[in-house]
Formats: sequence, C-alpha cells, structure tokens
Amino acid sequence: MSCEGNRMSDVRIGEALIKEVIQEELKDFPSEEIPPLNPLAIEGETVQEQKVVNQLGTMIRIIGDKLKDNPEFQDAIDGVARCPGSKGERFKEVADKVFQDGITWERIVVLFYVAGKLAVKMVEVHLPQSVRDVLKWTLDFFRNNLLGWIVDHGGWINSFSELAVASVQSVSSVSSNTCGLVLIFAAGLAIGSVITWKLTRQL
Repeated sequence: MSCEGNRMSDVRIGEALIKEVIQEELKDFPSEEIPPLNPLAIEGETVQEQKVVNQLGTMIRIIGDKLKDNPEFQDAIDGVARCPGSKGERFKEVADKVFQDGITWERIVVLFYVAGKLAVKMVEVHLPQSVRDVLKWTLDFFRNNLLGWIVDHGGWINSFSELAVASVQSVSSVSSNTCGLVLIFAAGLAIGSVITWKLTRQL
C-alpha cells in the first residue's frame, strides 16, 4: 500500500476514533437528545481499521478515567461549556494547553477524552446541538495539528505499545497487581492482533 494510502487509513482511524469516544461518553443519554454525528467523521473503511478503533477506544477510556477527579481537567471543560464568547476558540485554547509541551500518544488520548467529556457537558447544559461543534473542533484540530505527527511516527499502529503501558499504569495505581497483570495480557493481545494488519498495510 502506498504512503498516501497509509495516511488515508490514519485519517479514517483518527476520525472514527474521535467519533467513537464521543458516542461512548454520550451512551447514557436518550438518543433523541443527541444530534446525529454523521457525516462529519468518516468511518473506518476496513474490518482491520475498525478493530484498531475499538481497541484504541478501550485504551482511551482506561487512560481517561484517571482524569475524572482532576479539578484542573474539570475546570477546563466547564470553562469551554459555560464561558461566553467563542466556544471553538476556548476549545482550541484547551487543546493547545494539552500539547504545550509537545505531542505524545498519551496527550492525543487526553484530547479525545476531553472532547467526549465536553460533549457530555454540552448536553447537560442543554446545548445538545453543540455536540456536533465539539466533534468538528476536535476533527479540525486532529487534521491540522496531529495527523502529520501521527503519520511521521508510524501511524496509529505504533501507538499501541505506549498506550498499553499508559493504560496499565493508570489502572495499576489504583488496582491490585492482578488487575495490572490482566491488563498487560490484554494489551499484549491487542498489539498482537494488529501485527498482521500492519504487515498487510506495507504490501
């Protein structure tokens, strides 16, 4: 597959992943309260891409859950949702702050998790139409600021090892060693399941 083909695959995975994170966070709200998110984000095109999206989505939830009780994190989301003026500009400020010390896979996860929690906040403050705005802002930031870095660092497939370690660390800090070992095993399975896909991408 050509480099351009790999880039398009990384675009599809990133966009589908952002959408998946937002939908997962909104799953407890009645569907009639949530505006449709299509066709803002393209879907994963292949079964392999969708598997990557699902596995990364699980890691994002594990890593992101450690932010739930972080007051700075909550204040940032409240600031975007409640402050007057352009919410898009406020979101960009929060995103810039996440990456002020550079881009890493874990910080990309944090941004996607912020988007999901911000979507929830928009519904809670009775601005459900703004959920589509949150998706659009996140997609724009991903395309303009993160996609090039992701491609340069080998694509989403290369995120698994770092995110697996981050997800295990975030859970091990509050759980027993047994839970940590189970997560290490699960992360190993996730990495192994995409090795074949990585090889086929290079053909």
